Formats: sequence, structure tokens, C-alpha cells
Amino acid sequence: MNQHRENKPHIAFFGRCNVGKSTLVNILTNQNTAIISERKGTTTDAVKKSIEMLEIGACVVIDTAGLDDNSDLGQKRIQKTQEVINLIDLAAIVISENNFSDYELQLIKVLDDKNIPYIIIYNKQDSCPIAETAKREVEKYCPDFICTHHNDEKAREKITALIKKHLITTPYGQKSILNGIINENDIVLLVTPIDVSAPKGRLILPQVKMIREILDNNGINIVVKPEQLEYTLNNAVIKPKLVITDSQVFDTVNKIVPKDIYLTSFSILLAKEKGAFDDYLKGTPKLDDLKDGDRILMLENCTHQPTCEDIGRVKLPAMIKKYTGKNLSFTALAGLSQSEQKPEDYALVIQCGGCVATHKQLQNRLEPFKKANVPITNYGIAIAYMNGIFKRACEIFSL
Repeated sequence: MNQHRENKPHIAFFGRCNVGKSTLVNILTNQNTAIISERKGTTTDAVKKSIEMLEIGACVVIDTAGLDDNSDLGQKRIQKTQEVINLIDLAAIVISENNFSDYELQLIKVLDDKNIPYIIIYNKQDSCPIAETAKREVEKYCPDFICTHHNDEKAREKITALIKKHLITTPYGQKSILNGIINENDIVLLVTPIDVSAPKGRLILPQVKMIREILDNNGINIVVKPEQLEYTLNNAVIKPKLVITDSQVFDTVNKIVPKDIYLTSFSILLAKEKGAFDDYLKGTPKLDDLKDGDRILMLENCTHQPTCEDIGRVKLPAMIKKYTGKNLSFTALAGLSQSEQKPEDYALVIQCGGCVATHKQLQNRLEPFKKANVPITNYGIAIAYMNGIFKRACEIFSL
């Protein structure tokens, strides 16, 4: 499957061959997203499609290969299907013909271990109605499971309602990160450097995301480059409640913004939203204990062409070397790729803001390092710490 990620809820359909996963995906997306055939193994690599769902917004729906394809090629397909689990926020387990046993139970165990919510859909109800014994067994795991079939006029409505209900338990059903931090008509000033690393003709995703977050909370956006920050603060008619800056200019911005105005960064706000914030707070002081020869892993979620001003591969490593005075080794890993080294080989892991990753994708990527007790931190939090403004940068969250 394409390794491009989107910060949207990812919903994957799992099940044995020919239970009708692809048919249900097509019904849900209202398009011929997946190829349908009675031939076993029709779905090979996972197929994904972006759709809009009312009350949830943009989602990514993923169709996967059958869990019971025992051919040599089938085993590779199953491996791809299992890899999908690390990307998703909700699983839809499709069953039919009263088959609910080892394949489904093993999948449920994996989902439970990874704390991924799931729904169960009994398909082909028209040709093989669910038996009472199978119904009681399924209800043990999903009391609100649904029965449907490809000619069911309400199939899309029923599936959508069940997905919405269970996505509410995920971060996508929670409040905005700025909810309770800013109020209606509060002014938020965004500091956005435009250097050689900035994409041509547009802002980077964290900046765009925060502009939308402010609007959703009925706040007022002011967007400036660092060079215009002091002029804006001195000439603004209304004082901003909060300044959000790109982490790489934290030190400069901190010196300009008055102490009675809250200050934080895009990266720190994203860290708070993605759910690893407490782990970052705990791991950041490791910067003071680094030794010569220590290895540091820089985790990026997006894939981009590095430049001489790249924050994760150039600026931040240089800043850490200067701060610690140590001879350190840095490795950068982009996308959702896993390190070839053991987690414990690293003294510290530094995660980017994760703007293109979902909450679950970021958590799954960090989990091996947490289990190995390797300290983790985040770009923005690490930079704030090294600039002596960590307390100020996190003060906004005490409101």
C-alpha cells in the first residue's frame, strides 16, 4: 500500500476471503473502489479510498486481503493486511455464513492488544441468515453488530452509523486542541518562517491546521513572518492572547513576545493533540545526560527532500550538539519506516510534530521505544527546553 499518510481516521475492513469486504467498501464509499469477484484472493494489496462522512469529516477506508488465503502469495497478502493494523483507528470485521472462530478471534486479540476499537458486520444475511448460536457468540465481542447484504438499501446508513458511534471513542471524537485555551474573538498570532525549507506557494500543514483550529474555535488569526513580529506587536490595536511559533525561531520569538502573552509552538500543540505529550515531558531532560557516542533517532512522519536548512536533519542536530557539547550520532527515519537497529541502541528518540500522521500511527511508531524504556521527546519541546523556555511554552495547557 502507498506509504503516503493522511491525518484522517483510517478505517480498515478485515475478514476471510469472499465474505464481501470489497462489496461493503464499495457500498460505503458509493464508488467502485474495490474489485469484486467470487474468485478467492481478488483483493491483493490493501486498497484505500478517501471519503467524507457527516459529523466526522474526511476518512480513509481500506479494503484488505482475506485472512484465510493459505497460498504462498496469500501469506504475503496476509502480511500486508497485518501491517495495515498499525495505520488504522477503527477496524470493521466482516463475517458471513456463520463463520466466527479462530481467524476472527486472533484478529480481535491483536486489535485489543493495540487498543484499536472494532465493529463487526455480518454480511450475506439474505442468502445465509445468522444463526442464533453465532449471534450470541458475536454479541460477546460486539453487542451492537449489524447484519446486512449487498441489496440492503440501508446498508450504507447502518455501516456509517456504527462507524460514527465507535469513532467517538477515538481522538477524532474528542474536542479541538484549542478548546478551552482560546475563546470566541480571542486573537492568536502565528509566526511562520519562510525559508528555503518552506514549500513553494503554500504554508506547511501544521500552520494550515492551526489556522483552521482557531477558526473552528471562533478565534481571530494574524499570520506574520518572524521579521514582522515585533512591528505587529507594537502596532496591533488589540493584544493577542496567544502566540504560536515555528519551533526553530523559538528563541527569537521568546525575546520579542511580552511575558503576559502566552507562547507555544505548532509542534508542541501537535504533541499535545497526538497523545504522547506526557512521555515527551518525561523524556526531554535526557538531553542533559547525553554522552559522547550516544545515538539519537530523529523520527519524521512526512517524506520530503532535505535541504541545508532542514529542521530535523540539520538545524536540530546542530543545536543539540552545541547544547550538550558532546560528539553524538544522528539517524533520520522518514515515513512510517521502522528502524533497522534495536530500540535500545538509541539514547534518545526525537519525534517530529507528526502533522501528517494519525494519533494511532504515531502511538504505534513510538511504542517499541517506550517498551524498551528509551526516552522520547518532540522537536518543539526539545527546542523549548534547550532555549530555557520549556515552562513558558507549556504554560498554556494549565488554563
